[in-house]
Amino acid sequence: MRAVNPKHVRHFDFKKKPHRPSFLMGVAKAVISWPDLKKRGAVIRRHDMEELDGKPYLLFITHSSMVDFNVMLKATHPDPVSNVMSLEGFNTYTEPLMRSLGVLGKRKFVTDINLIRNIRYCLYTLGTIFVIFPETRYSLDGCTSYLPESLGSLVKSMKVPAAVLRIHGNFVTNPQWNKINKKTFVEADLFPVVKAEELPALTADEINRRIAEAFEYDDYAWQRENRIVVDDAELTRGLHCLLYKCPHCGAEFQTDSAGHELWCNACGKRWRQDEYGVLTAEDGETEFSHIPDWSKWERECVRREVEDGTYRFEDTVRVETLPGSLKFYNQGEGTFVQTPEGIRIECTAYGEPKTIVKPALAQYSVHIEYDYLGRGDCVDVSEADDSYWCYLSKRDQVTKISFATEEIYKAARARADENAKRRREARQLS
Repeated sequence: MRAVNPKHVRHFDFKKKPHRPSFLMGVAKAVISWPDLKKRGAVIRRHDMEELDGKPYLLFITHSSMVDFNVMLKATHPDPVSNVMSLEGFNTYTEPLMRSLGVLGKRKFVTDINLIRNIRYCLYTLGTIFVIFPETRYSLDGCTSYLPESLGSLVKSMKVPAAVLRIHGNFVTNPQWNKINKKTFVEADLFPVVKAEELPALTADEINRRIAEAFEYDDYAWQRENRIVVDDAELTRGLHCLLYKCPHCGAEFQTDSAGHELWCNACGKRWRQDEYGVLTAEDGETEFSHIPDWSKWERECVRREVEDGTYRFEDTVRVETLPGSLKFYNQGEGTFVQTPEGIRIECTAYGEPKTIVKPALAQYSVHIEYDYLGRGDCVDVSEADDSYWCYLSKRDQVTKISFATEEIYKAARARADENAKRRREARQLS
């Protein structure tokens, strides 16, 4: 494999100022998005939004599938919006198009001061609504993903109102481990969480709590309670990528799925999913009828491994880099290691040895993809100027890696907070 000269590699320009979407571009976006919503019979409800209409504000949206963008455009019409998209989106849809739509580029789980500056520019100079998907990646199980602790501080620093668009049906119609879009019903509620007159009196922590409460959702519970039929000949295909651990025998990465069935190759137990998203064991006890309960149990198992220090993942991976929006660069093989101390990647980048280290406190979550564009399961770990897409050779591991990243961060954060508390107490006693 011939090494790419790094001097010839084009990196993404995060400093570049965004555009205000033109009226015609707004019409074009509506024409593209609204037919899909009409076919679904989508319902979008606006609550107490009159004082925000026509004004710039921060809009936080739950994130489960590409349907979210269509719902967002419908809910905010006719006001112009600016939003953030990760670089692989720019790669897929081209940078010129995304910039003309007022979209800002972002590397996932990397702090970027340019983004803060550009958010302020959009709100105060362009006068647009600024849209943020704070979960950063699609939900894995139809429930709320990890929310960063910086949202309240962002609202306080921008000094503008904030609203939430909470969507239901966007996950069950098109989960990421089953990319068959079922074109089924979605509904959404748009409402303010922080009004202008409340901003001075609210603390960042209070704003965080409001956003977290507004973001509580469970798409499978919503589907079951509202008797929403979601059906397909391959409804359950890919579910084993999420439900990788058998609750009957405890084996990991031995589950498989097809049609409406999920089964364990280690012990032979089988479950069936109905059109309301409910699982039933074909024989014996149904350990988990609610899919998020199964994934929650898996997460708890990972948490115990992290806490007792036994968690470890290591794999030989194929590494591709995404320095800009133009193309991915193949960097050959590398190694990916994750322990309770964090993530370490050893590879070659542009002909030179490269080591990427992400300590436990450096990353509160991680971007994973199930069979990304048919190229395999991968984990995307980014630095400021490049993203390293690690395609795994081991089967069905990415969900556990995602759970582990968040549990490793939580454990490290708890230790750091406890140490800080002890230092404060020691200073008070001295």
